[in-house]
Amino acid sequence: MRRRTLLTGIAGGLVAAGATPASADARRRVLHVRRGGSVQAAVDAVDGPGWTIVVHPGTYREVVSIPAEKGELTLRGASPDPRAAVIVFDRANGTPRPEGGTYGTAGSATFTSAAPGLTVRDLTLANDWLRADHPDITGTQAVAAYVTGDRGHFENVRLLAHQDTLFADTTALDAFDRQYYRHCHIEGDVDFVFGRARAVFESCRFHTLQRDVSFTPKGMVFAPSTARANPYGFLALRGRITSGAEDGAYKIARPWVPSYETTAWPSLVVRDTWIGPGIDAVAPYTNMREVYPWQTMRFREYGNSGPGAAVTVPENRPRLTEAEAALHTRRTYLGDWRPDGCP
Repeated sequence: MRRRTLLTGIAGGLVAAGATPASADARRRVLHVRRGGSVQAAVDAVDGPGWTIVVHPGTYREVVSIPAEKGELTLRGASPDPRAAVIVFDRANGTPRPEGGTYGTAGSATFTSAAPGLTVRDLTLANDWLRADHPDITGTQAVAAYVTGDRGHFENVRLLAHQDTLFADTTALDAFDRQYYRHCHIEGDVDFVFGRARAVFESCRFHTLQRDVSFTPKGMVFAPSTARANPYGFLALRGRITSGAEDGAYKIARPWVPSYETTAWPSLVVRDTWIGPGIDAVAPYTNMREVYPWQTMRFREYGNSGPGAAVTVPENRPRLTEAEAALHTRRTYLGDWRPDGCP
């Protein structure tokens, strides 16, 4: 199913011409974005910390960027159903810029935030750029959300794209910015959760898409690029990895060691997670470049279940000991930060 058709079916009919675009309650520091309005205009209107932007049902086809100075901002859907309010755009790494050059991977993002203390709830963030529509473009990374800044909290959010859906990164090479995702749905095909953030994914669903290609693997869920000095990278716990592709078509992860940070030591722990048959259980990890073999990275599992978690070749599935597992929890990754009072 083509992404643009899917998104239109969810909420496209809710966008009405002539509707009131926005309103504000300055006493409560709340801005409302309604049908026909602009989420970015609301972000631009925020004049200090502690504001909430409420996005009412509709499809908002625009690029949204939250700068670092808009800290402690909450962006949430008016409905608890994240399908009701959709922020979507369609550009890729290789999409030409009007002023020349291309957007690059980070620049392709529909949603970008560098703000500390950001909370996003009950929304869909999507990039519906499709490879098939642009055979002339080779830079096919098309990011739904590019997130930096410490204490980014995403709750009940759908993140939809194909390649490089969620770029969970940090504000600087030497920063250990923390991010927390809970009850989120994240889908894509190639490296669709990637970056160097210290990120916890709790009770999230990672869904791999069908691809019309003849080769396998068709893609990978994770591609962390954790800094060597950071003791923690990505932690996925109590979630599900599902697939729309055939059995064994996907890998759990491959390490990303960027050319601008060749000392990176990618870290990923998947624990207490149901892994479906779409993951290659015999060889669930692979290399991005042979010079950086996955076996030398910090890839570990613990307490997983499901057909994609079957251990048939033990050396291909490095596991934490019980003592090691005690160090890989939400609390150790997030430190003194307790999103929404989580224990």
